Amino acid sequence: MERTSSEEGWKPIACSDVTPIRRFFDLQAGTVWRDLVDELSRVRGTLLDVGCGAQPYRPLLPKDATYIGIDTADSLEYFGYHTPDTKYYDGLHWPIDDQSVDVVLATETLEHVKEPDRFLDEAYRCLRVGGRLVLTVPFAARWHFIPADYWRFTPSGLLHLLGRAGFSGVVVHARGNALTVACYKFMAICTKFIMPQEKSSLRSMLFRLIGIALVPSFVTAAVVGNLSLRFEGGDDCLGYTALAEKGDPT
Repeated sequence: MERTSSEEGWKPIACSDVTPIRRFFDLQAGTVWRDLVDELSRVRGTLLDVGCGAQPYRPLLPKDATYIGIDTADSLEYFGYHTPDTKYYDGLHWPIDDQSVDVVLATETLEHVKEPDRFLDEAYRCLRVGGRLVLTVPFAARWHFIPADYWRFTPSGLLHLLGRAGFSGVVVHARGNALTVACYKFMAICTKFIMPQEKSSLRSMLFRLIGIALVPSFVTAAVVGNLSLRFEGGDDCLGYTALAEKGDPT
């Protein structure tokens, strides 16, 4: 989910855009996909995708799994999304029955939630005992979807919030490392020139000329960034993936 660097409008990412090419050049999207491929392939029963946007990860589910996508009623206004086969709702209460789903998926969503505790309480409520929460959050990411971007979470913060919500077996791991972040930031700078959002035609032309010169460096950074994922994550990373379970409260 991306917003343009200017304040004037949104640049929504359609589901069809989450292609191998986009995953290669968008390191954030690529690392999320990388973490979810195996996790979602093992889903059995019903998966609830909260803040589903354009439902980009739905194709990763087995054919016999049941998919439910929900999002806030203001998702079109704030995030540029309105997708068929999505349940839109107002307020903090999700339109899902208690203990009715086996997996709750929330990708790059929690940072856009004003009350993370209420969000995680809802996830806990909807999960069956033994159900699983799959959560991803950004860390080295710019302020985006302004103003609806409120938080950056550390592993300590995620462990605290998930434990307070009642989850157990919490595991948090980093997506990428310092080299991945360096490549990601450099590519973001290049993108401002390769795909300028300037109103002035003269400035836009100048930016494009600079962008053309930066293309080889941009591609090199993408290659290095993807290769860097072979190494362990660190305390400077693109984001975190958290897995947790709903245990038997008795």
